[in-house]
Amino acid sequence: MTFEKAAREVWQIKSASFRNAKHTAQWLSTLETYVFKTMGGKALADVTPKDCADALRPIWLIKPETASRTRQRMDAVFQWAWAHGHISANPVRVVEHLLPQQAARVEHQPAMPWRSVPAFVTAHLRDIEPADSTRAAVLFAMLTAGRSGEVRGARWDEFDLDAGIWTVPADRMKAKLPHRVPLVGAALDLVRALKAAQRHETLAFPSPRGLVLSDMTLTAFLRRVKAPSDTPGRCATLHGFRSSFRDWASENGYARDLAERALAHTIANKVEAAYHRTDLLEQRCPLMEAWAEWVMTGTTAPAGNVLPFAAAV
Repeated sequence: MTFEKAAREVWQIKSASFRNAKHTAQWLSTLETYVFKTMGGKALADVTPKDCADALRPIWLIKPETASRTRQRMDAVFQWAWAHGHISANPVRVVEHLLPQQAARVEHQPAMPWRSVPAFVTAHLRDIEPADSTRAAVLFAMLTAGRSGEVRGARWDEFDLDAGIWTVPADRMKAKLPHRVPLVGAALDLVRALKAAQRHETLAFPSPRGLVLSDMTLTAFLRRVKAPSDTPGRCATLHGFRSSFRDWASENGYARDLAERALAHTIANKVEAAYHRTDLLEQRCPLMEAWAEWVMTGTTAPAGNVLPFAAAV
């Protein structure tokens, strides 16, 4: 049993549990690119820690994140091989003793300063046609501080437009808990305009082919648009607008708990979490209304409805 043969067998087993095709392809492609050419043909029992270190060395310092993921996948192969009696030790577990220490690097999602958000919306997200799901999804994510996957997969049966509530089911949330989002101001106007046009039976933001929009579609839009002068380099990622919202909430005096609930962040402290039985939906309504006013007009006090859709005016 060679390492490559074992890796492909492990990939077949694991691919059934992967969430998307991209992850499925990446899991094997990293091994094909960085590992198979040096040790793929070796029998599992003959692979040494040095072999593993030599495979990782070219990317260990210049691509630390890729190296880490590649090492994790190598580890999965050797763990499988150990469980099946092909080896008696896992050689990749000790490679850090053969490789230089990696510098600690924390890379944050590019985020736009909150003061720049209204100008960005005015420049790029006004007069959206109902058929433009990409820009509509970007604006809705900004207004609700939602994650990309939550917004892109939004279904009409999740919206209660009379009550002004969007309920994201647990299976679409990162924490696997349902999340209620108050729809107020421009966010509610936007959804009502989309509903009036209803281009898809179930999806609020369908792709041109009637499927869930891809994350890359929204990323490509944000890469194309011009960044504000105070945002060097790339404009922002969609996730980065959650940081914009969080900074705005902090600097405008909103309670930390309200802002964290709006972002659907879980409480790390288990004792504290046990006493939080409410999602503070009613208290979050004024917060989200003020944020929507800021996004659309650059003011935090109510200034009338600003409709993002030309068709809704």
